[in-house]
Amino acid sequence: MINNLISFLNFENIYLLANWGVIPFWLLLIFLPHHQITNFLVQSVMAPLLLAAGYIYLSYGLFTDGNMFDGFELYSGLDGLYSMFANETLLLIFWLHFLSISLFAGAWIVRDGKKYLIPRIIIIPSLILTYFTGPIGLVTYWFFRIFFAKKISFND
Repeated sequence: MINNLISFLNFENIYLLANWGVIPFWLLLIFLPHHQITNFLVQSVMAPLLLAAGYIYLSYGLFTDGNMFDGFELYSGLDGLYSMFANETLLLIFWLHFLSISLFAGAWIVRDGKKYLIPRIIIIPSLILTYFTGPIGLVTYWFFRIFFAKKISFND
């Protein structure tokens, strides 16, 4: 049974599980932002824990292979980044990182929008942009937030 699970958890399946797996969380944020199930699954640590499980599994594989830092050239320039992402394990780890941070930002947008009574119709485009583009969605939300909060704050 364990061998079946390990053979199932190849890079392609982890990628597909993560990509398709975050969609229900985003749909909850868009359509049921203040529902109990959204609070439990998306506004809590549940979603990051699920993504972190994949992250840990992949990192453990790098560690046991003995090449934890082989190819890790994040700060050596754009060529180093390109070289690093040629390693499928590191590419997938960073993709899980992006999915987790984007979902965290989407959850924050919903919480903050509730705090400032921002209508859902305005929050939804920001959530969609955050899902697809990360920071652009966050900045879009921030501009809407200025209008509703009636203040410009860089550190709320």
